[in-house]
Amino acid sequence: MSGAEPVAVVTEVDDVTADMVIAELNRRGVPVVRFDLSETGDRLTLSARFGAGPVTPAGTLRTPSRTADLEGVRAVYWRRPTWPRFEHLDAQDARYAEAHVRHGLGGTLYALPNCRYVNHPLSNRAAEHKPLQLAVARRLGLTIPPTLISNDLAAVRSFITEHAPVIFKTLRWTPYRRSDGVGLTTWTEPVSADDVDENVTVVPHLFQARVPKVADVRAVVVGGKVFAVRIDSDLLDWRADYSALTYTPMTLPGAVEQALTAHLDHFGLASGSYDLCLTRDNGLHWLELNPNGQWGWLEDETGLPIAAAFADLLAQGAPT
Repeated sequence: MSGAEPVAVVTEVDDVTADMVIAELNRRGVPVVRFDLSETGDRLTLSARFGAGPVTPAGTLRTPSRTADLEGVRAVYWRRPTWPRFEHLDAQDARYAEAHVRHGLGGTLYALPNCRYVNHPLSNRAAEHKPLQLAVARRLGLTIPPTLISNDLAAVRSFITEHAPVIFKTLRWTPYRRSDGVGLTTWTEPVSADDVDENVTVVPHLFQARVPKVADVRAVVVGGKVFAVRIDSDLLDWRADYSALTYTPMTLPGAVEQALTAHLDHFGLASGSYDLCLTRDNGLHWLELNPNGQWGWLEDETGLPIAAAFADLLAQGAPT
């Protein structure tokens, strides 16, 4: 694939959303090399040279079906890759191997020359911190619900009493399985002062005043384009039952669109998915950013050309 300037799509093996973007790139005649980081080894081989010429790193990335010159990759679509676990090794060797993949393969992919990242993995990581997200959103003039992050029992109970009704949200989604292997997740839940006890003091938790919403809004921002969808349901957390949702494309106020774009710019992101909620007086309350959020089902439900916008951005390559 030398000289063809491919787009590298870095994601897990089964990723329908990535498939949608790859199909759009194929329609444009843009070559794609797709791989998952877990394939490191015989199915994913890296050879990178540093200091041998003006362009660093130089070398190749090879999969069973593609070979790409590192210096020729026009863009990286960093979707949802999985890192290898090396479960056949003992714990110490596995830890060593995992670190070398992250800092060798990952570090090289973070350093490609003349390349557009959607998004750069390190920028994604910085933008995942909800306290930072909230602070930046407020500085940009977005309306956010009163929020407390605390492991002080007295402070938590006081906040809940002052701002009732209040909800509890996780600070970061984390895979969690019971001892019997059953997977669990945490939805946004209502919480009262009587619900919290000394267990709250172990780690900080996020509590937020419940917004009297009439609908939720998911806004996908990519390359300066904003695709907003109104999501109607009777659910506190709409993710709990997708079959109960209805979708309507909508246009956000110009000031809100500008603030969302500025929010992405602050973190050096090319795209991101925002959750907001709409009140009866058409007020919009900013809730959170997922820098690598899902959006494929929204295109299926509404016909909004989100995959095409991602393909446009990736095909352009490095910003001038």
